[in-house]
Amino acid sequence: GWRGGSKKHVPGFLLKAHAEGWLAVVSVEYRFTDVATHPAQVDDCARAIQFVRHNAKKWNLDTQRMGVTGGSAGGHLSAYVALQDDEADPKSDDPVARLSSRVSFAIPFAGPTDWGLLAKINHGHPAYRQLIGYKPGTPADKMATELKKDVSPLSFVSRDDPPMLIVHGDADTVVPFEHGKVLEKALKKAGVPVELLVIEGGRHNVAGAGVGNSPQRATEFMRKRLLGRK
Repeated sequence: GWRGGSKKHVPGFLLKAHAEGWLAVVSVEYRFTDVATHPAQVDDCARAIQFVRHNAKKWNLDTQRMGVTGGSAGGHLSAYVALQDDEADPKSDDPVARLSSRVSFAIPFAGPTDWGLLAKINHGHPAYRQLIGYKPGTPADKMATELKKDVSPLSFVSRDDPPMLIVHGDADTVVPFEHGKVLEKALKKAGVPVELLVIEGGRHNVAGAGVGNSPQRATEFMRKRLLGRK
């Protein structure tokens, strides 16, 4: 809910790939909503990508093959940083800020994608409103349209976006399944390679990246994007 959590938890499919020797993992923390509201969270994640690039030689990382993934709030953030424009500022005095924030692919698990859906579907969790500075229970039509647009990854879809594997349970009541469907539709319309992996009967536990065949499919997707093979 952008309000808590720790970088110490790394999904099993990532740990397995790392143990096999073909994947490095960087686990990122960001400011929570009790410290700052949107866009602090996405700014921190984009900055983390730039920071990794800045340290890539020291850490023996390939800056041309970087992907992002996360679940729930992390699903929102991974989709967002994959879709938003590059935050690189070539004129900056900060060597980190001059580097690209773009990635090669994204795998969001059960992440919110469109705050416009708050007016159409019940979203009982207070975090949607808290993320953009509103109190729990604030009616959707009382929240600024521009804020709802700017916090939505859907708003940034364009034809140059990286491939994406969207994983979502069709029985999710915390982040309704429609979030996955609207993003898939927009990416397809833009001509971006996208797959929506539907976990039948899956609820919000899908965000943990360990339900159904999602670990296997996510691993296959990563191998194709990073290594060029299954």
